[in-house]
Amino acid sequence: MDNKKKNIIIIGANEFQNPLILSAKAMGYATHVFAWQSGDLGERSADYFYPISIVETDRILNICRMLSPAGVVSIGSDLAAITVNYIAQELGLTGNGMESAMAATNKHLMRLAFEKAGLPSCKSRLVSSPVEAEALKLAYPVIVKPTDRSGSRGVFKVTEPSQLPSAIEKAMGHSFEKKALVEEFAPGREYSIEYLSWQGEHHFLACTEKFTTGAPLFVETGHLQPPLHMTEDLLGQIQDLVPRVLDCLGIRFGASHTELKIDENGKIRIIECGGRMGGDCIGSDLVYISRGVDFVGACVDVSCGKAPDLRPKQPPRISAIRFIFNQRDLDDLELIRRNHPQAIYRISDILPLDGREISDSSTRYGFYILATETMEEMQDILSKLDFDLN
Repeated sequence: MDNKKKNIIIIGANEFQNPLILSAKAMGYATHVFAWQSGDLGERSADYFYPISIVETDRILNICRMLSPAGVVSIGSDLAAITVNYIAQELGLTGNGMESAMAATNKHLMRLAFEKAGLPSCKSRLVSSPVEAEALKLAYPVIVKPTDRSGSRGVFKVTEPSQLPSAIEKAMGHSFEKKALVEEFAPGREYSIEYLSWQGEHHFLACTEKFTTGAPLFVETGHLQPPLHMTEDLLGQIQDLVPRVLDCLGIRFGASHTELKIDENGKIRIIECGGRMGGDCIGSDLVYISRGVDFVGACVDVSCGKAPDLRPKQPPRISAIRFIFNQRDLDDLELIRRNHPQAIYRISDILPLDGREISDSSTRYGFYILATETMEEMQDILSKLDFDLN
């Protein structure tokens, strides 16, 4: 081991984690990466890879004790965030603690915290059996989701009572604790908000507009940053609201990703908030393109107890990510390659199309990221694709 470098612990090794590994290495850290071995990109780019599942917290902790790391960090995963905060708490490193980690990863505890703080959120009911659906008196439609998963896993829109028991059973099947939430459906456009916190001071970084497959599964098809459908007044309201959300959940350090919906009357409702940056390359790539801020590097700094550098490193542009669901999406990518090659920022490894159902974010085939100088240029490109901006 190179003793001249400080050790940093990184939880998770998939393609969305890889920018974190590369950034920490470029900043002079020796990267010790823990994840279930599955051939992910981060397994090869890490200085030291440990084939240990991220849920085996005590095994990871025992190794970390011997490494005396400067920090522990992850991006884009609720499950990894729990392990990060556990390791940080046990080793006295920078983190938000386990109480905050649980509130920011368990949607039921999150709803209770929002309600206690008087924040505008969706009303919900906790259920642990499909049989409980019979006793629920609900106004439809409703959303059914696992209490403790992310990435659109196990999320269903239910429009009538006969569909509810099956949706509850499926959502519970995705849940680690085998419980689900049944909550009111919030209409409107969906956005996510990225913040970086240092010693309880919250810094706004970006607002992202989300596009999905819609009901019943709501799998993300793409993201746009900055948003197309957002007024300055609404953005100001969001920037007043989100710090209250973070304080409510005890998030004082590091990245956060708050999802909310805004209806046609401008009413804002919080969907959820995680103590991590947004997945889907929102934090790792889109923020850097649209704001010029090295969000990933800032997360490394905070995890190691350093004040983050949030000064822009490059002029802001427009950023978007588009996910591959089918052959039409691949054809769209080829169209961009031919007609707008300058707009291609990054293309992921793309899996062979095997006809499987795209049921959540983990089952998509790949993605590509676009960067343009103006929103008009981005709109022009996306309008030619199978991608509805309306």
